[in-house]
Amino acid sequence: MIAIEIREPGGPEVLIPVERPRPLAGSQEVLIRVAAAGVNRPDVMQRKGWYPPPPGASKIPGLEIAGTVESIGPQVTQWQVGDQVCALVSGGGYAEYCAVPAAQCLTPPRGLDLQHAAALPETTFTVWTNVFERGRLAAGETILVHGGTSGIGATAIQLARAYRARVFTTAGSDEKCAACEQLGAERAFNYRNVDFVAATREATEGRGVDMVLDIVGADYFQRNLDVLAVDGRLVLIGQLGGPKALINTTPIFLKRLTITGSVLRSRSIAEKSAIAAAVREHVWPLIESGAVRIPVHATFPLRLAADAHRMMEESSHIGKIVLVV
Repeated sequence: MIAIEIREPGGPEVLIPVERPRPLAGSQEVLIRVAAAGVNRPDVMQRKGWYPPPPGASKIPGLEIAGTVESIGPQVTQWQVGDQVCALVSGGGYAEYCAVPAAQCLTPPRGLDLQHAAALPETTFTVWTNVFERGRLAAGETILVHGGTSGIGATAIQLARAYRARVFTTAGSDEKCAACEQLGAERAFNYRNVDFVAATREATEGRGVDMVLDIVGADYFQRNLDVLAVDGRLVLIGQLGGPKALINTTPIFLKRLTITGSVLRSRSIAEKSAIAAAVREHVWPLIESGAVRIPVHATFPLRLAADAHRMMEESSHIGKIVLVV
C-alpha cells in the first residue's frame, strides 16, 4: 500500500509517499480500506518531532479515517466486510489501509459521504469528552472557545449551542470571526486587535464565563483564569502557545476554579470505546438532523499530504482539511 512517511522531523516537505506492507487486522480489529483521512494539529506536531506515537501505535501520521471494512479479526462481531465506517486511530491514518480496534469505529452519520465522515472522529471525540464529560458544560452556562474556526473550534461552538449554552469564541481575523458567528457563536473576538478578556466580561455583564476550552496553553493561561466566572472550569487541550507559564494563582482561590486537561491519543481502547458510544448517542443525532455541521475547507490527494500541512500551518482554513485516497 501507499502510506505517508515522516522522513525525519521537519517541515511539510518531510512527508513523503512510500510503499509499506498492508497491515493485518488483529483479533479485535478491523482492516479499513481508507477513503479519506482527516488532518489535525497533532499530525503537524508529530511531523516536527514534538508528539511521538504512543507505544505500539503506527508511526504513520493520521488520527481519523473513514472507509470500508476490508477484513475483520476473529473476535469481531459488530462489523462485516463491506461496512462503511469512520474511526478514531492512534496513528496510521495517512495510508491506503489502516487496522483499527473495532470498538473505535462508528457507522457514519446518515447523509454524509466518507470525506465528511473522515473529518468527524478526532474533533467529536475530543469535544465531547472535554467539554461535556470533563468540563461538565450545562444548558444556560457560558463557554469561551479559543480557535473557533479550527475543526475543534467549529465542533465545540455548534455542540455547545445545540446543548443550549451561550458561546463566545476567538479567531484571528474578522472573516474568521464572522464564520464563527455563522456557526452559532453569540460573539467572536479577533484576538489580534481585541482584548478577549475585557470583551467577554463586557458581553457577560462582568460575570465572565463558566468554561474556557483552550488550545493555546501558556500564552493564554493567565487571561483564561481572569475571564472565568466563580466556579469556572478551564479545560486545556493544546499547547500552541507553549507548555510553561508564570501565573498569578490568586484567581484560582478567589473564584474556586477547576483546571483540567486531557490527551485523547494515549487513552486506552476501553476509554475510547466509551467515548465512541457517547458520541454515537449524543452527537450523531445532531449531525444527522443538520443541527451540527463540521465544515470541510479543503481536500488533498493522499500523496499531497505536505500541501495539506502547509495549509494547516498557514491557518487560513475554516473547518477541516481532509486527505482523499
